[in-house]
Amino acid sequence: MNPFDSEFWESLDTFVNQSEIVIDRPKGTAHPKYPDMIYKVDYGYLKDTSSMDGGGIDVWVGTGEKRIDAIICTVDLMKRDSEIKILIGCTEEEKQLVYQVHNDSPYMKCIMIRRLDSV
Repeated sequence: MNPFDSEFWESLDTFVNQSEIVIDRPKGTAHPKYPDMIYKVDYGYLKDTSSMDGGGIDVWVGTGEKRIDAIICTVDLMKRDSEIKILIGCTEEEKQLVYQVHNDSPYMKCIMIRRLDSV
C-alpha cells in the first residue's frame, strides 16, 4: 500500500475521533424529503464539521467494529455538487446497502473506496 494512502486513512481516523457523531436519521426511519426512502443503516454527520452542502460531513454507522471501513464519493447532478460520506463499522451487507442508496437515482452516482489496511 502506498504510504500516502495510510496517511489518508489515519487522518480520517483522527478527524472522526475528534468529532461527535450525530445520528439524525436512524435505521428504519424515512428520509425527510422522500418518505419512500427508508434508511437501512444509521445515517448522520460529524458535529462542527462542514461539507459541500453546508451541513456536517456525512457518516454511515453500521453494526460492526467502530472503525472507518470505506468512504463513498458522490456526484449529485440535481444539487450540482459532490461529497464524501464516511462509513464506520459497516458490515459487507451494510456497505452494499449504502452503495445502492447512492446509486439508486439517475441524478446521483457514487463510488466506494474501501480501506485496505488493517488497524
